[in-house]
Amino acid sequence: MNTTCFAMMLIFALSFMPVRAQETEPDVVISRETGPDAAALRLTAVATGFERPIYATHAGDGSGRLFLLEQTGKVWIVEDGKRAPRPFLDMSDLITPTANRPYSEQGLLGLAFHPDHASNGLFFVSYTDHDGSSVIARYRIAEGGPDSADAESGELVFYLAQPYANHNGGHIEFGPDGYLYFALGDGGSANDPLGAGQNRQLLLGSILRIDIDVELGYAIPPDNPFVGLAAARDEIWAYGLRNVWRFNFDRLTGDLYMADVGQNHWEEINFQPADSPGGENYGWNVWEGAHIFAGGSAPNHVPPIAEYNHALGCSVTGGVVYRGAAIPELDAVFLYGDYCSGRIWAAWRDPALEWQSAELMNTDFAISSFGEDEAGEAYIIDYAGTLYRFDPASN
Repeated sequence: MNTTCFAMMLIFALSFMPVRAQETEPDVVISRETGPDAAALRLTAVATGFERPIYATHAGDGSGRLFLLEQTGKVWIVEDGKRAPRPFLDMSDLITPTANRPYSEQGLLGLAFHPDHASNGLFFVSYTDHDGSSVIARYRIAEGGPDSADAESGELVFYLAQPYANHNGGHIEFGPDGYLYFALGDGGSANDPLGAGQNRQLLLGSILRIDIDVELGYAIPPDNPFVGLAAARDEIWAYGLRNVWRFNFDRLTGDLYMADVGQNHWEEINFQPADSPGGENYGWNVWEGAHIFAGGSAPNHVPPIAEYNHALGCSVTGGVVYRGAAIPELDAVFLYGDYCSGRIWAAWRDPALEWQSAELMNTDFAISSFGEDEAGEAYIIDYAGTLYRFDPASN
């Protein structure tokens, strides 16, 4: 390393004066002196030509492949900047048809690879079926190799009839504990007509936590917060949510970030620390963001860590905590955006561990999702059909 590079790296490191996590690895940055500098970043188009792309993730198997979902039912592998010639999985005949609608919250919505995918070949998909019901299914890799799924291997894990066509949530992700987490919206329509947000006897309006390492269906983790309570469903991990559109576990700390779509005025980001026993109430529909909405009682309400009003956008999209190596400028930053306005924000904790947030970029994208690859590099998806990667501006 030449002396100029070393000096630049030293100045950069000193400028952050990071606070280290108390219960994680000693070198994990959890706070920053300042937010990231947008001038140090750029977005690079990685692959395009997708039909309603809606999520991107990795298999955690050492292959470095990226898997991109189309809401219309296909999963594609993107490798070395190229889309594979054939889909990894095509579920178009199983999901709620969406191709001929100008907008839909149904279809293929989530993908999560089993933590032991490299050895067992299992992965899970979340979608709405022809009846509009929410489904989680288990699939496995085809015998011919890791670039194709066995389309006939699908097994039902979870099923829930939906009362309306919107607010289906649908994001699934494995937590650091190995359990599968699942976001369900409040059932749909507007203003939470079912009162689902504050009703723990309904699965709607919640983040669920389930054990899928069973032969059929799922089991309930014994330490879920409401196990054994007659007035609550055992599956619920957190509640008081309107329609979480993507959540993300910080891969280094285990903290959970949730982007919850608002109703009339406020979009919000919610946070759950890694050492939480679960059970948080994020307030909907008594609260919208940090503001009273319907009013009433929301016991143990946890306010959002960030919010913005509808002068800046209309539908929040989460969101990943950047933990890659290519852009030190983004370390420990939670990235989120807005589907309608194309704005991208950064949220971070300052040295006093107070939450800060600032606009980072203003794009012309319809931001349908963020994603991260196996190395922790961050991506953003334009619903119009293109996958972009966050890169340092100097590249």
